[in-house]
Amino acid sequence: MFRLDLGPTASLRPLEIWHAEEFAVHLDRAREHIRPWVGPAFVTDSVEGAAATITRYATSAAADGGRLYGIWVDDVLRGGVMFVSFSAAAGVCEIGCWLEPAAEGQGLVTPAVNALLDWALIDRGLHRAEWRCRADNVRSAAVAQRVGMRFEATLRGAWLNGGVFHDKQVWAILREEHLALRAG
Repeated sequence: MFRLDLGPTASLRPLEIWHAEEFAVHLDRAREHIRPWVGPAFVTDSVEGAAATITRYATSAAADGGRLYGIWVDDVLRGGVMFVSFSAAAGVCEIGCWLEPAAEGQGLVTPAVNALLDWALIDRGLHRAEWRCRADNVRSAAVAQRVGMRFEATLRGAWLNGGVFHDKQVWAILREEHLALRAG
């Protein structure tokens, strides 16, 4: 089994179909907090919806695409990170994250995102990793900055959520930049 320690009581693990009930319970705690920042299909409100989200990512992973990982604290699912998209052929991926309020400020997301960056850019040899977030999502942009990504653009009115078009920021890091940061 894959498990990466993020701290003394926190770990990163694949979020799999057998976690559907746990994922649904987690989303009950996180839903309203993350709803402004993630797509509506992600903030499901049932075990069936949670299973559908996990299945969508599992199908994508089986085709060497997006992947979904949970962050557990004291063996309770509190959030996660994902490859929103992943294309070995194009050499590009997009990474994202989410947390419920109880898990914020514990230093969980940055090492989890760095683990995904290491795997994508070093192990798999992709050229570029992207981070896209609503322009007013300061916490998300801060993650991109902490892992060494550069701000590249604001896409005006690029994301429809709750009947409102929001600006979206694009952050990115190239393989050689990530390697230089990891080398220290």
